[in-house]
Amino acid sequence: MTPVHPWAWWAWALGLAAALSMTTNPLQIVLIVLAVCAVVLLRRSDAPWARSLRIYAVLAAFIIAMRLFFFIVMGSGGGTTVLFTLPQVELPSWAAGIRLGGPVSAEGLVFTLYDAGRLAAMLLCLGAANALANPKRALRSVPAALYEASVAVVIALSVAPQLVESVQRVRRARRLRGGAARGWNAVTAVVIPVLADAIDRSLSLAAGMEARGFGRTRDQRPPSPALTGGLLAAMLAATLGAFLLLGSASPPLGGALLVLGVAGTVWGLRVGGRRLSVTRYRPDPWTVRNSLLAASGCAAAATIALVGTGEWPTLYAAFHPATSPLTWPTLHPLMLVVAALAVAPLALTRAPLPATTHPGHLGEAAA
Repeated sequence: MTPVHPWAWWAWALGLAAALSMTTNPLQIVLIVLAVCAVVLLRRSDAPWARSLRIYAVLAAFIIAMRLFFFIVMGSGGGTTVLFTLPQVELPSWAAGIRLGGPVSAEGLVFTLYDAGRLAAMLLCLGAANALANPKRALRSVPAALYEASVAVVIALSVAPQLVESVQRVRRARRLRGGAARGWNAVTAVVIPVLADAIDRSLSLAAGMEARGFGRTRDQRPPSPALTGGLLAAMLAATLGAFLLLGSASPPLGGALLVLGVAGTVWGLRVGGRRLSVTRYRPDPWTVRNSLLAASGCAAAATIALVGTGEWPTLYAAFHPATSPLTWPTLHPLMLVVAALAVAPLALTRAPLPATTHPGHLGEAAA
């Protein structure tokens, strides 16, 4: 099987992140997180960026801990079930509405935990996309008009995985040399080589881009102001249409603006890309399997969005359990359907071959 298109992984992950943003049921959140972790562990490659999910998991745990900490110290005193009471600090009149200390309710604590868990799960979805999608192949698949911007985005997304690889390489070299420093001395002994390695990578990247003529165009004249203005107007129309459509303020107008904005954006990118001479080595075809992979994440988001319309109060209450008064979250059968859509890549893809035996490894390295 050919490798999965990188933007198919991103569409799957973004769809799951959108689905998580529309529910607060911890059971649904845990099911999606388990599905995402299973897909990453069983389908990631041996590349350096494939090991970055652990970093995102640490960030997710940090987000949950900080949200709970700020709620306990500065949260509102609402709720009838008081768990404990902290010493309260009297603040001046100009700080009205801000509380330090005081009673901590179970209702507020559970609501904060649900909301923080949802945000942490969305971060894990983005981490899964970074771990599964090859950033170099993603760079080759963007429209020509966005080539320069995509380079900056891809480099920014690959910073964390590259730093992880540098830290592992430096720590391995220190162990081989008998480095026994611990504590703060070990941190300082690792940071300096990692920064030096980052500078070397940046210089090598700049030299490689310069040698390959990056930024060369067929026509050195800048794009016309009319094209730039039209593209900006189309993007603003698409954004406004999405806002009106999701906010249910004016669905017909929002849908029309969204369609016109997307069509104008696509047309502007195609016209603007004609002035660039961008070649692709082994372009990644978009196959039916990639469409099914992207559709699985979008279908999960569409399912929860359909529940959020409020047409079925029982389903809405299942996906949004009440916290005042406290109620136990329930597992609805539709949540298992969403989890099955989240884990669908396991049935649509295969585990990648090791880097040493991958048939396209030598060609990828030569590119």
